[in-house]
Amino acid sequence: MKVFRLDELDAERAANEGAYLQFLRERNMSVGLYALDAGTVDPQQPHGQDEVYLVVSGRASITVGVETTQVARGSVVYVPAGVTHKFHHISEDLRVLVVFSPPES
Repeated sequence: MKVFRLDELDAERAANEGAYLQFLRERNMSVGLYALDAGTVDPQQPHGQDEVYLVVSGRASITVGVETTQVARGSVVYVPAGVTHKFHHISEDLRVLVVFSPPES
């Protein structure tokens, strides 16, 4: 078993001065914490893996392909591999768990 605390992961991510911290990598998936502060721009490009986002805190909009929706704590979003997607209109600091399958390269 592996157990993680979100506050510790966020502190580690911040100490490394990055928006993303991969904290788990297994044969069939990887998991990370993605952070975007209010008002910032999401620099993401499409990924070669399917993704699931679980919003832990914050508020924003997300566009996946041509569809846009608002997300907040508890929102879960699936993004198919290769599809353009971005968070935007980030009104509250956003913290998102990201699951990649297969693992992010």
